[in-house]
Amino acid sequence: MHYCFIINNAPDKVLNAPKIIDQIGRLDTIIDYEVYKTTAMRTATDFVCNYCKTKPDVETCFVACGGDGTINEVATGMMLGGTSHKHLAVLAYGSGNDFIKYYPGKNFQNIGNIVSGQPHDIDIMKVGDDHYSINICNFGFDAKVCSVANRLNRRGWKNSYRWGLLNAILTAMRNSIDVTVDGERINEGKRLFLCTLGNNDHIGGEYYCSPRASNDDGLIEVGLCKTSTLINFLVTLMPRYKKGTHLDNPRSSRYFIYRRASVIDIHSHKPTELCLDGEMLPGQDFHVEIIPGAISLIIPS
Repeated sequence: MHYCFIINNAPDKVLNAPKIIDQIGRLDTIIDYEVYKTTAMRTATDFVCNYCKTKPDVETCFVACGGDGTINEVATGMMLGGTSHKHLAVLAYGSGNDFIKYYPGKNFQNIGNIVSGQPHDIDIMKVGDDHYSINICNFGFDAKVCSVANRLNRRGWKNSYRWGLLNAILTAMRNSIDVTVDGERINEGKRLFLCTLGNNDHIGGEYYCSPRASNDDGLIEVGLCKTSTLINFLVTLMPRYKKGTHLDNPRSSRYFIYRRASVIDIHSHKPTELCLDGEMLPGQDFHVEIIPGAISLIIPS
């Protein structure tokens, strides 16, 4: 097995590379490896895609060294370039690590555990022609929070998430977006508060948004939240949304429409953004489908 360590080399993460290389050097077993440091957004996707196309027969494990954004870029590159003889592993060195919360008790910060781990085929969501989401795709209120927070983060603002939350409260409580799930219009043209399409179960660091999600069942967990007042959202919905009890508790479940599906079509009556594993995709019409067993994930021993 050849290991290719894809390291997020953003300015605030430049100290990660020496730590990772040092950890590789202290392994009990010598491995065949190379290191690629990103230089900008999507450079990881381009590198992995080109590697897969030019070396289709080389068994390779791409180790995404970063957070959810890095994982998404590497997985997308694999899907675009070809996944034959290719595996994905995660070395959690990022600020957002929702993906690995699906595997409680597993150590995603030890390279030795990755090298001795076992592959398991998992699903991935395809969005449009060339975008993918391996964790959560969401739109509406929480996508607006993420969009604003991302922009403010790039400008160096502090408390960017809180500013994003305030902006969403003022502008994204009632979203005119139609959601069709396996041919069924589930919100009947009514406005929605938020909607999550889950392959895994966590979002935003602490929200257990898709508690029934399974990433190897060939289905997407759809959780559409109807419009609500701000007080009801803060007092009733948010605490249960964090704990993952919102679908089971009668006080909150009546605000949710839940489905398990393979194809979702989204139409927004005005320009909006989908959030794909923390990255924003602008548009008005989106087609989302599940690709079963598309990614071979190395689960740490």
